[in-house]
Amino acid sequence: MAFEERKGLHVAIIMDGNGRWAKRRGLPRVAGHRAGVAAVRRVVERAAELEIGTLTVYAFSADNWRRPPSEVRSLMGLIAAYLRIECARLRDQGVRLEAIGRLDRIPGILQRAITNTEAATAGGERLTLRVAIDYSAREAIARAAAGALVAADRLIANRPDAPEVIERLISEDLTAQCGDVDLLIRTGGEKRLSDFLLWECAYAEFYFSDRMWPEFGAADLDEAVREFGHRERRFGTVPAAASTSVEEQAGSVQ
Repeated sequence: MAFEERKGLHVAIIMDGNGRWAKRRGLPRVAGHRAGVAAVRRVVERAAELEIGTLTVYAFSADNWRRPPSEVRSLMGLIAAYLRIECARLRDQGVRLEAIGRLDRIPGILQRAITNTEAATAGGERLTLRVAIDYSAREAIARAAAGALVAADRLIANRPDAPEVIERLISEDLTAQCGDVDLLIRTGGEKRLSDFLLWECAYAEFYFSDRMWPEFGAADLDEAVREFGHRERRFGTVPAAASTSVEEQAGSVQ
């Protein structure tokens, strides 16, 4: 389904705070990740009810490979288990799953879970759930740029608008399916992008929550979307009233 045919917001979430949530309770970090899986279920269900068109969640970054091997194995296993357990529920709710990132580097058991869930939910039209696994926005941009250079090799030779052509090709590669991000949510109190959807978030509205991800629920998503609705998105322009005022001032100068 092309992006132009999709409806609703594109919301992206950096699900931060699992480890700190567990530490505060004297639990191992993996307990926080397990609790985080329950939060994913709550938020996905509410996103579908809110008619959000696309929900992209940051499950495992390319930098996360540097965590202790035991934690990495647990994370990979939890993601695979989530997909197996939730596959039927996602399908029944009209949720289409799509995984993004370097999927060639993840364990075979997770690759198979992704393939099976993507196939089973391919007909979902209510919500697209994109799970970023072994994902790096810088790497995604670099791959898109390399592809754009190959595609435009002779097309743009010696053309003054070559940078614009390259930018268009990169943007088409990165946003063709789901478009740019409208609202970026980060939990856990931190305020940074952490190499997540850098290109797609160029004009996104940011919402930072102090709640740890395992504590984040439907009401919190409601609040984030409600606040987003009160934001004025200008995309580099000025409000209509301000634009009129500028034109009036220009006329008075003449």
